[in-house]
Amino acid sequence: MNHYCYINGELVPVNQASLKINDLGLLRGFGIFDYFRTYNSKPFMHHWYMERFFHSAKLMDLEVPTNETEIMYYVSELHNLAKLPDCAFRFLLTGGYATDSISVTKPNFIIISEDLPAYVQDRFDKGVKIISTEHLRELPEVKSTNYIRPILIAKQIKAENAYDVLYHKDNEISELSRSNFFIFKGDTLITPNTNVLKGITRRVVLELARQHFEVQERVIHIEELKQADEAFTTGTTKKVTPIVQIDNLLIGTGKVGKRTHFLQNLFNELIKNY
Repeated sequence: MNHYCYINGELVPVNQASLKINDLGLLRGFGIFDYFRTYNSKPFMHHWYMERFFHSAKLMDLEVPTNETEIMYYVSELHNLAKLPDCAFRFLLTGGYATDSISVTKPNFIIISEDLPAYVQDRFDKGVKIISTEHLRELPEVKSTNYIRPILIAKQIKAENAYDVLYHKDNEISELSRSNFFIFKGDTLITPNTNVLKGITRRVVLELARQHFEVQERVIHIEELKQADEAFTTGTTKKVTPIVQIDNLLIGTGKVGKRTHFLQNLFNELIKNY
């Protein structure tokens, strides 16, 4: 599929887009991104994604060179050019070109339309295994382009036939490499609220869950995993993905729990009618 991108005010085919080699995103890994998708050809919760994108930019002292209205106009144009009922959009904001290789100048802003990842039904029906590692992202509230840790650990994840990695530091669990983490203890849903990127799907699921369960946003200690009845992760392309094993520990019965399944159905019904 031929995709297009918006780059500093112009729409060009992705395979023709380019940046100069002195961009701080390349030289220093200095940049932010965000990522959202459509359901039924409509951008999903785009106001929340834009809010997070501008918040990341503020924390990185980067100025977004346009506004949400114009951004969504170009998203619509890119969607039309992609000729797909549903697709994803990746936003990139870098520190711009630096003649001294360190100073932030005028940021480069890019929006790319992309195919959605392949849908694997088994992950939702049977759940996934993840591994854990000690790590805390720098500036956790920022959706930065720094993915050194998950890239370095990718071979280990594959070798252990796992789906992703769960981060913890000083005995406190934070998040997966690209998504948020939840456990159920009985009818109480618990998710970390510090040192995490607060995902949009996380936000949606919490709103849905509060109508049916007690919800706690707090620190989760590693020892609590042994007491968890269920676990799952949420993300833009992960929706509500059950986690049935962490390292050698089976969560609950080692199968998808009824409460997780209930939240899956609530979320699926929401996007079906979005």
